[in-house]
Amino acid sequence: MTTESRTRNQAAEVRPVAGHIGAEIAGVDLTAELDDAVVALIREAVLRWKVVFFRDQRLDHAGHVAFARRFGEPVVLGRRGSASPAGFPEVETTADRLELGGRFGMEHEEWLQRRRHTLLRGWHCDHGARIDPPAATILRAETVPPYGGDTTWANLAAAYAGLSAPVRAFVDGLRAEHRLGVGYQPRPGDDSYLRHLLDHQVASVHPLVRVHPESGERVLYVNGYYVEQIADVSRPESAALLEMLLEQAVRPEYTVRFRWEPGSVAFWDNRATIHLAPGDNAHLGFPRVMHRVMLHGEVPVGVDGKPSEPVTGTEVRRW
Repeated sequence: MTTESRTRNQAAEVRPVAGHIGAEIAGVDLTAELDDAVVALIREAVLRWKVVFFRDQRLDHAGHVAFARRFGEPVVLGRRGSASPAGFPEVETTADRLELGGRFGMEHEEWLQRRRHTLLRGWHCDHGARIDPPAATILRAETVPPYGGDTTWANLAAAYAGLSAPVRAFVDGLRAEHRLGVGYQPRPGDDSYLRHLLDHQVASVHPLVRVHPESGERVLYVNGYYVEQIADVSRPESAALLEMLLEQAVRPEYTVRFRWEPGSVAFWDNRATIHLAPGDNAHLGFPRVMHRVMLHGEVPVGVDGKPSEPVTGTEVRRW
């Protein structure tokens, strides 16, 4: 490590920004060579605060991947959107109005309306229907609107701890199916996106309460985007339970909202959080270009020690 790099990172400081989740890390230049002490500080902050934020970074794609490798093995996606950069298979770029952009006969706004037609539907962890969802996501902002476009995260460990003891004991033993495309409202008549979902189904049964593999915390492993059905209960019972648990998970005191700027980086524990992508900027006409790298994760394990089970379309470490 050079003297210049050491100087740029010697004043690293973790500054919590909300009571249960979120911290900004100041005094770190992510383009520099990070020593082991700084990496350990960041790792500890992610485990403690679930999502950490860096401001005013000048990462390019190569630097983004190199930073991610200090914390795990980046996922290489089999399919990426057209906005993703060539030569960096670990980097996935999301650009508003480009994700669908007329594919399947829908513009992006209609797709959002059909996918997120309830207040809780958009909350998710990344790739939660997989048997081995990513352990973490590192997202950096290239272009953001002058207002709007914030992201919100919720702490699922705090949400679990906030349940009453009898409810915790009850949900400890439950499992739920997580499935790609849950809740999508089809278009009248022929719907090519629905056919696409059916042809590319991904589903797993995960414990409703997951034991975090590093911290040992119990995590309320629920989200509105993928969860299909709680196993071994009726559909009306499942719907009522899921609504209660989702409302618990996203209570304001368990959340943090981040205002993006160009050069901002968010690094979150995908095993212990769900997040809500913005829904307030599509009508503004401003571009929002973000780049993400995900790290390979483990198969979730429940309180009873039993791992998740694949249902269809998913294998460990096969993307």
